[in-house]
Amino acid sequence: MLNYSIVEKLSENQLIELHSLFKNEWWTQHRELVEIRKMVDNSSLVIGLIHNETKELIGFARVITDAVYRAFIFDVMTKETYRNSGIGNILMNYLLEHPFIREVERIELYCPDRLVGYYEKFGFSKDVNGSNLMRLRI
Repeated sequence: MLNYSIVEKLSENQLIELHSLFKNEWWTQHRELVEIRKMVDNSSLVIGLIHNETKELIGFARVITDAVYRAFIFDVMTKETYRNSGIGNILMNYLLEHPFIREVERIELYCPDRLVGYYEKFGFSKDVNGSNLMRLRI
């Protein structure tokens, strides 16, 4: 069984490790450390999964929310060497049970097609009442 702790505030070393995690993901590989610090500071809820023996950051997720109507989950990720060990489940369950968002009317996320089945296990659905994701790139 994995020996871990969950933190809701990342240390400077953990932010540097988070930057390394982002460098290994296709959707976040161009993020810079200064931007990551700002992103973490401005997220409503940030969680890091820390391996108790090695003290390394092995999982991360964050939420932006108004704490009433909407919460949006971003950047659920596991360090590559720890994938398929249940870390994603730990992160998702912690987020969904967290007092800050557990009573929010709608919790949303977006993911690639290959992960739809994974998130459906947590009750997420592609049925969004006819809404479409739209984006303005600046």
